[in-house]
Amino acid sequence: MILTVTPNPSLDRTYGVPALSRGRVLRTDGERVDPGGKGVNVSRAVAAAGLRTTAVLPLGGTPGVLLAELLGAQGVDVTAVSIAGQTRSNIALAEPDGTLTKINSPGPELSREESALLLDTVGSCAADVTWIACCGSLPRGLAPEWYAELVRRAHAAGARIALDTSGPALPAALAAGPEVIKPNAAELAAAVGRPLPTLGDAVKAAEELRTRGAGAVLASLGRDGQLLVSAEGAFHGTAPTPAVRSDVGAGDASLAGFLIAGGAGPQALASALAHGAAAVHLPGSAMPTPADLRPDQVRITRNPPPDLPLTDTF
Repeated sequence: MILTVTPNPSLDRTYGVPALSRGRVLRTDGERVDPGGKGVNVSRAVAAAGLRTTAVLPLGGTPGVLLAELLGAQGVDVTAVSIAGQTRSNIALAEPDGTLTKINSPGPELSREESALLLDTVGSCAADVTWIACCGSLPRGLAPEWYAELVRRAHAAGARIALDTSGPALPAALAAGPEVIKPNAAELAAAVGRPLPTLGDAVKAAEELRTRGAGAVLASLGRDGQLLVSAEGAFHGTAPTPAVRSDVGAGDASLAGFLIAGGAGPQALASALAHGAAAVHLPGSAMPTPADLRPDQVRITRNPPPDLPLTDTF
C-alpha cells in the first residue's frame, strides 16, 4: 500500500497546438484534463500498475470535486481534506516536437487549521502503509518545515517516506531523515549550492545530502538518465526515449516505479527508469501501464565514471 500526499494538487489541462506564437489565436488539435500534482501522479502510476494507493489531498470548490472524481475513475482512493479555497488549475501547451509550455497557478492559501488537519489526516492513515510519497511544492500558508513534521509523524507510525520537493522545504526536511529524496538535476545543484557539470559531481552532491539526513537520493538527470546513491553505493541508469511526446509527470512515474519495486537498490532504479521512459511516450500526463514498459532497454552501471559530463548543467 502506497499513500501519497500532495499539498497543492491541481487539474491539468493539456492542449495540443501546431506551434506556439505569441499574440496569435491558437487552435488546438485536442484537450486532455488530468488530475495533477506530483503525488497525485505517483498514485495514478501505482494504480495503473494494478496496486492499491490512497491520495491525501486538500480539495476545494468545483475543481476539487472534479479532481476527486477523475482519480476515482482511475482506481485511486481519495482521502480529502476540505479547504475554503479552490483547487488550482494548470495549463500546458504541447507542440508536435515535444516542446511543452506550462502555466501553473499558485493555488489556494491554506489556513493554520487546514494545515494542521492535513497533517492529522496523514497521521491517521499512516499506520497501514509501507511507503508515503510526499510530493510537490507547498501551498501558501504552509511553512517550509511542514514536510519535516510530516516525516516525523510518519516515522512514529512506522511508515517510510519518499520526498520529492524543492526550495526551502527540502533542506528543512532532511534532518527528519526521509528514507528517499528525489531531486532533479537543478534541485540537486540548488540543495548543495554549486553547479554539477559531471556525473561525479552529482554523486558527491547526493552523498552530501545523505550526510544531512537523507537515506537515499534518487536523482533525475534529464537526458542523462537517473542516479541512485544509497548505503549500497552509487548506481547510474539510462533508458532510451527517442520520441518524447510529453514529459509531464514522467518524474512522478519514475518515483512510482521505484517504490513499486521496493524503494531500494538497482532493481528499484531499473523500475524507475522503465516507468519514466514509458511515460514520455504518452500524451499529457498519462501514466504508463505494465504493457507500456520496456525493462529490457534499461541499462544500470554501478560506480559510474565520475568524469562523464552531464548534458544539462545548472
